Amino acid sequence: MSNVVVVLNVLVVLGLVVSAVLASELENLLSASIALAVTGLFAAAEFLILHAPDVAISEAAVGAALVPLIFIVTIRKVGKRGGK
Repeated sequence: MSNVVVVLNVLVVLGLVVSAVLASELENLLSASIALAVTGLFAAAEFLILHAPDVAISEAAVGAALVPLIFIVTIRKVGKRGGK
């Protein structure tokens, strides 16, 4: 592998770890959901680097879009009822 690919891979994995830690440590649920979406984007980028475009598309659709959207809608609905 070339040096550019190795550096890019290290940056993506570092971003993946940082965003995953943020998603688990943030107190604000909306911010944690956004961090989860960023984690899904980094995972999709890593799958692209590993030459798995079909898995990357699935991860981008589910991990970066659908699951955080479901979490955000749920947080808003629970917040309207006065739950915390």
